Amino acid sequence: MDELLQWRAEFPILDKTVYMISHSLGAMPKRTKDSLQEYADIWATRSIRAWEEGWWEMPLTVGDSIGKIIGAGTGEVVMHPNVSICQSVIASCFDWTGRRNKVVCESLNFPSNLYIYHALEKVGARVVTVPSEDGITVPLDLLLDAIDEETLLVPVSHVIFRSSFIQDLKAITEKAHSVGAMVVADIYQSAGTVPLNVKEIGLDFATGGSVKWLCGGPGAGYLYVKRELWPGLEARLTGWMAHKDPFAFAAGHNEYADSAFRFLNGTPNIPGMYAAKSGYEIINEVGVENIRAKSLRQTERLIEIAEDAGFKINCPRNAAQRGGTVVIDVPHGKAVTTELLRRDFLVDYRPGAGIRVAPHFYTKDEELDLTVREIRSILDTRAYAKHDAASAETAAD
Repeated sequence: MDELLQWRAEFPILDKTVYMISHSLGAMPKRTKDSLQEYADIWATRSIRAWEEGWWEMPLTVGDSIGKIIGAGTGEVVMHPNVSICQSVIASCFDWTGRRNKVVCESLNFPSNLYIYHALEKVGARVVTVPSEDGITVPLDLLLDAIDEETLLVPVSHVIFRSSFIQDLKAITEKAHSVGAMVVADIYQSAGTVPLNVKEIGLDFATGGSVKWLCGGPGAGYLYVKRELWPGLEARLTGWMAHKDPFAFAAGHNEYADSAFRFLNGTPNIPGMYAAKSGYEIINEVGVENIRAKSLRQTERLIEIAEDAGFKINCPRNAAQRGGTVVIDVPHGKAVTTELLRRDFLVDYRPGAGIRVAPHFYTKDEELDLTVREIRSILDTRAYAKHDAASAETAAD
């Protein structure tokens, strides 16, 4: 008996869909509606007083819920609207004009991150992207070899978004530290489904968001910075929340706070954090170790079912190297995905990879079979054809 299925009652959309898209947008907990109503009620009744009654501290108090999931200490995680801001805050802490100005990352990193680091080339950074030989994995030896004494930052994904490949953050961090470089781990595709501990790994920075496995919705990214680094980091992407005495409204240079507030900037996304809290609570209650155990079992079974149906798999077969997503490559993948969505089978498609299918702790075993069977049905009946035609017409326009 799958004890985790008791949590299905917390997610109303599961009654109406086959929900296999938690790698992209986790299902909304029903208690999130109550949390957002609480936000509206507080704004309506407490107004400006809400800031000193909890709103001002929320980037840290909500961040503490993330900290419990990723192994960070109290007060070591701050909330931002998204990962792009988190990565940019980190990048703005450094001088890119010196000899140590190299950024080493993988070509399979999420494009938004790559855009940020390539933009640093305008201010002196040198960006080295380590290629993938198969479009699925990143050769660890090549990545480690690229990290040298001129490397400043190593921004890498813990789990590759396109293929669900898990990278060896411990080995990467050890090599970076041995030559004086620092590691920025994007844990967006692991936090909430793959256990990790930022302190045990020794990470300098970690960023992520709530949209996916954490079931926290959009608008709530998070940033972890190793506490020992705080005194030496002053972000150029800053704002009044980062000041040690923000309500003094002092003009001139920022006098940075001694706490993790120093990595904040402007007014935070309060409603986004209210929306995200419920997901964090549930993930902590369920336990990432329990989620991972079920994920390993279900992704293994999903691969077997897909291969029995004759489909190609574009994710690691080795369970230890695979995150929570299975990538199924089928003909007309984009059009098939559109038809799946129309039929309330929620998945997504990535060019050059395939259909991404992601069971979570609330997924029934039978939904694995149902998903692959529906893909087979769409292909057998050519139900994808109208979507292919529509895409072709759009491209022609």
